[in-house]
Amino acid sequence: MTTERRDAPPTAEGWYVLHDVRTIDWAGWAEAAQRTRDRAIEEGIEFLQSAAAVEDADAGDSMVVSMLGHKGDLMIVHMRPTLADLDELERRFERTALSSFTERDRSFVSVTEASGYSERGREFIEGDLDDDSGLARYMRSRLYPEIPEKEHVCFYPMDKRRDPEYNWYDLPFEERAEHMDAHGDIGREYAGKVTQMITGAIGMDDWEWGVTLYADDMTDVKDLLYEMRFDPSSSKFAEFGPFWIGRRFDPADLDALLAGEPLSTPWEDAADDNSGHGRPPATPEDAVERGSHGHGTHDASGGDHPHSESDADSEHPHGESDADSAGDDHPDGDETDSHPSTGGGRPATTDSWSEAIAEIDDMAARLATAGLHEGEDYEGRTYALVFETDRDAADLAEEVEGLASNFDHYDTHVTTAVRASGGHAHLVSLWATEDAAQTASGFLTDLDGIDTGARGWAGEPRGETGDGASEPAGTDEDSDIRSQLADQGIYAGRPHGEDVYALVVYSEADLDRLRSVVEDLRASFEGDDHVKTAVYDDPDGEVAAVVSLWADEAAAQHASEDLESIPGVVRKAGEGDGFGTMGMFYTVKPDHREAFVETFGTVGDLLETMDGHRESALLVNDDDENDMFIASRWDDREDAMAFFRSDDFRETVQWGREILADTPRHVFLA
Repeated sequence: MTTERRDAPPTAEGWYVLHDVRTIDWAGWAEAAQRTRDRAIEEGIEFLQSAAAVEDADAGDSMVVSMLGHKGDLMIVHMRPTLADLDELERRFERTALSSFTERDRSFVSVTEASGYSERGREFIEGDLDDDSGLARYMRSRLYPEIPEKEHVCFYPMDKRRDPEYNWYDLPFEERAEHMDAHGDIGREYAGKVTQMITGAIGMDDWEWGVTLYADDMTDVKDLLYEMRFDPSSSKFAEFGPFWIGRRFDPADLDALLAGEPLSTPWEDAADDNSGHGRPPATPEDAVERGSHGHGTHDASGGDHPHSESDADSEHPHGESDADSAGDDHPDGDETDSHPSTGGGRPATTDSWSEAIAEIDDMAARLATAGLHEGEDYEGRTYALVFETDRDAADLAEEVEGLASNFDHYDTHVTTAVRASGGHAHLVSLWATEDAAQTASGFLTDLDGIDTGARGWAGEPRGETGDGASEPAGTDEDSDIRSQLADQGIYAGRPHGEDVYALVVYSEADLDRLRSVVEDLRASFEGDDHVKTAVYDDPDGEVAAVVSLWADEAAAQHASEDLESIPGVVRKAGEGDGFGTMGMFYTVKPDHREAFVETFGTVGDLLETMDGHRESALLVNDDDENDMFIASRWDDREDAMAFFRSDDFRETVQWGREILADTPRHVFLA
């Protein structure tokens, strides 16, 4: 009798991880003297804050979670380079006065893991990839992740089945790889919503893997896992352990947790701290240099994910968001920015462009040489990458097909294609923003024979000429503002904004009177072209704004006549000298509304110091206090552009991504 041994994929390991779940002795806490409780809180906060700041090690991350349900009250999660680091943290906690009021309910010890089911994953693990390539950076970020700024956490252990009928470990290598690749397709649909960390626990715990999911909305986790249950990789080959869920909170709120009071997230009061932990986030590169892991430079994507992870070439099964973990967004399908520029995912900015990709001004002509023409292959202003190669076009097209398919999951992606022209093959990739193209270039240049190329803007801003196409509102150069806003992750839409035509009039009439008039207008405006009409009040001013949004220019112009009849009108948006008013619409998460208003006050103070700034006001939808509209006026366009280019604006946008319920929309008014 002969036995056939199946091939195990190679693996790379990163940080060791401890999930430590505690129950609180509530009766003992209630009976303890106040001085004893004060000491427990003080020492508990000191320990948790020190761990979150990683004061005990060269790299890693930590978080604390308020558990929901009966499976525990508190979960502390530590990621560190060595098991000794975790051991020290465990013993340090036991020495705090807080520990005497807790009992460990359960725990899970594991290590971040990536497997080499795909060829590219194996190349990384074996050290055959350029350390500076986009793929290598991404994979390191998976092995050395930073805990994302998402409110809810779900953790569960899992195994692969070894039943007589469904034995995962008895499947041929190729069949396992196919299962994981197909399973990963589901995760792409949740990119930006759910972030995951996969850890291996074989030989460390009773289960084989641990899955930690982060999300702002727990129903996204529910929907994702429910959909995955119907995939054969789960329905036939997976066994799941208990699920632990909870809400992250700031360690400084430990006293609030024990008092049953509301909790804040670690980043809620740290708008000026990008990491949310009071320390600079450790980069994957730093972790590689500091850690001592047996596989050398590790990759974070790669493979034998218990649910289906194949390798860097396939989507992680849970559609992880890269901006929420560490490292760059992965345009190859694994990660997307959770706060995209146009309401979906996009690759994030890399550190720098390759010197081999020259910026040119005549990109439209270069695209035409490659066989792509505006109006046929792309519309409007587009950032293009063009690589010329001697490779066989058919072979290159086959290799690019999967990459292009993954790019399609980013709504900043226009097209990626191979064209044969003039005896050469041209690889062309078109994107809506420069930073998305920049990251994509890292993956394209990983392909054999793709070494040098050109980059630049092509196409004219979408616009209507006299035959009825849309035309930029404001100045002829407004498209430059839209592109810069897009680079900041802000949707600036087509020339008139969010594919709508916005009309705004300002009135000094009494609010009750405006409400009555607008209610009548809404009734008369009802139709397919009408988006909304609402009153926005300025709490700090004497003038309110009536905003009316329309899908059709002709309908908007017709409505403008009705808006002019509104009582007490003092002006229409865009009238007068200076740079025309822009509408900046924000929908804020209810819990963060007060912080948003306070931050606008801070930004307003900054604006007052900027050259050319005339006025800015925050107006609130009379029907929905979380829907706000910022109106600004400047002496000229360049003054406004100076603000959009500033670090202050960039930092405000970064903070806003965490507290907005939707993508900010800067609408150029009709």
